[in-house]
Amino acid sequence: MHILFLVPYPPGKAPSQRFRFEQYLHFLAGAGHTYQLESFISEDTWGILYKPGHTLHKALGIIGGFLRRFLLLFSVPKADFVFIHREASPIGPPIFEWIIAKVFGKRIVYDFDDAIWIPNTSAANSIVAGVKWHHKVGSICRWAYKVSCGNAYLRDYASQFSARAIVNPTTIDTEHLHNRVRNQQQQEKFVIGWTGTHSTLKYLDQVVPVLSRLEQEFDFEFRVISNQPPSLPLRSLVYQPWHKETEIEDLLSFHVGLMPLEDDMWAKGKCAFKALQYMALGEPALVSPVGMNTEVVQNDVNGYVCVSPTDWETSLRKLLLDPELRQTLGAKARQTIVERYSVAANWPNFLALFS
Repeated sequence: MHILFLVPYPPGKAPSQRFRFEQYLHFLAGAGHTYQLESFISEDTWGILYKPGHTLHKALGIIGGFLRRFLLLFSVPKADFVFIHREASPIGPPIFEWIIAKVFGKRIVYDFDDAIWIPNTSAANSIVAGVKWHHKVGSICRWAYKVSCGNAYLRDYASQFSARAIVNPTTIDTEHLHNRVRNQQQQEKFVIGWTGTHSTLKYLDQVVPVLSRLEQEFDFEFRVISNQPPSLPLRSLVYQPWHKETEIEDLLSFHVGLMPLEDDMWAKGKCAFKALQYMALGEPALVSPVGMNTEVVQNDVNGYVCVSPTDWETSLRKLLLDPELRQTLGAKARQTIVERYSVAANWPNFLALFS
């Protein structure tokens, strides 16, 4: 089979693409299939996409993306499947999806790992908020041959429009990427960590008072790895820019990882990705009881689900004081990922999308 991938971003850049399908491409080749990866955003546009300003360059980048999509329609007849991650174009109605499904009659595998039908445009790109056309998600689900959803909440939404919506979880490559384990017994400064993008920095606000209280008693570092520095009133705060080349080494500096979320409709669509990354490296995850988090994390087994500020403080305090507990929970966390949320465990599920 020949599979055409229509994706938003250049290969190797966006976490959603890297951990949803890019790490499975060699399995497709191994099964004798060929594939073609086509991004809407160019490398140059990606470099400025989430930066304030650059309005003209962003507009030209969007126009260039539409031009490439129109030219790409000549390649659609050769494809047996068209895999669309999130959307074929970031703004406007689902014209390309309609042409692919209704004019060319191609089987679409539609994939998403966020509640993308809910408006959530970043401040840096507020100019396009009114033309994002979020409600097109339901139409694409209806036209798709199969819908690949990151968790049960997203699957339940897609099931309103498609009888072939399945859960295909975001997974971690525990053999070739997240293939090291944190030594929790090393005598060094305790590091509480968080990683994410500018769009999720806002969720840290709820843990700031907890960290502020704890830093009055303990000497620890709160390390934030992101594409933008946070502005938080914490003396323990250390900001580290995210770099793909050092991603694993940087995450291994954490002893425990945090994933606070607000209980809103957008957060319910989250696929526990931060927790999966921490846990794959043998680091207990402390998470809010939102979205897929409670499916992945079990209290006193591989981490802690924190409902209240008291829960956050009590859990962090226990882990600060007890390296043996960190080691035990970290080992269980790694086991959870390997058995349930790894590429090795999920690749048959991914390949089955194209059957």
